[in-house]
Amino acid sequence: MIRNGLGGMLLKLFCLVATVSATTSNAVAAGPDCSRPFTLALHDHGLLYSADTDTGIDKDFADELIRRSGCRVNVSLMSRARIWQLIESGALDFSLSGIANAERDRFATFAWYFTDKYYLLVRKDSGMHRLADFERSDQFQLGVIRSFRYSDSANKLVDTLAAKNRVSQAGGLEPLYEALINRRIQGMIMEPFDYPALEEKRIRDVTTVIEFNDPAVPHGLIMSKKALSPDEQAKWRALVNQMRADGTVLRIFRKYFKPDLAQAMVDFKAPQ
Repeated sequence: MIRNGLGGMLLKLFCLVATVSATTSNAVAAGPDCSRPFTLALHDHGLLYSADTDTGIDKDFADELIRRSGCRVNVSLMSRARIWQLIESGALDFSLSGIANAERDRFATFAWYFTDKYYLLVRKDSGMHRLADFERSDQFQLGVIRSFRYSDSANKLVDTLAAKNRVSQAGGLEPLYEALINRRIQGMIMEPFDYPALEEKRIRDVTTVIEFNDPAVPHGLIMSKKALSPDEQAKWRALVNQMRADGTVLRIFRKYFKPDLAQAMVDFKAPQ
């Protein structure tokens, strides 16, 4: 009887080890295929990433995503326009904090990790107080970052003014701030990542903020459809979802924003 009892215990132990082993094996198999090195591009944009300090939300996010994947990922710095070109061609695997539209959905897919709203930063002496004022004025010049898209109302304003040759494009935020201070443009579109610049007295003294009445826009990991198969896209998306679920994304955002704003930006239902 003792032998039979011992045999039963050994059999149960064997089954338990086999189950754990199979579960571990499946978990490993479910991770991204790391048989080749990947490429990921950051772009210099306020609190998302600063090339001067090599810090920012997207840098922290990328570091953790790479660690969890176990893959070798070569990270570089590029302009947003260049990033979209290379994502479309399949020469770049990933970028971060991207938003979708019909054109981008043809060649890119996303894993969402935060949402935010867009605002107009306008000169106080421009006479602009509401969105309708911008379209009626024939003097107002708007500044945007090349290849950026925004929320619905912001995109409508950009497209309307662009058709009238009243949109100036720049490669980043700093040239837009300089153009605003020097009256070459009267307004620019901004988001919460740009807030620290508003603390500069020279900007704060001459500007005011107008809010677009649009819902918050999802931003996410950008994945090239040409570079990654649907199965691999799903594996990377699962890593991002895991980072959201276990509080990692919230902890990253709390390093850069007040707790209530950080919570609002990362607490959302991801679109399908």
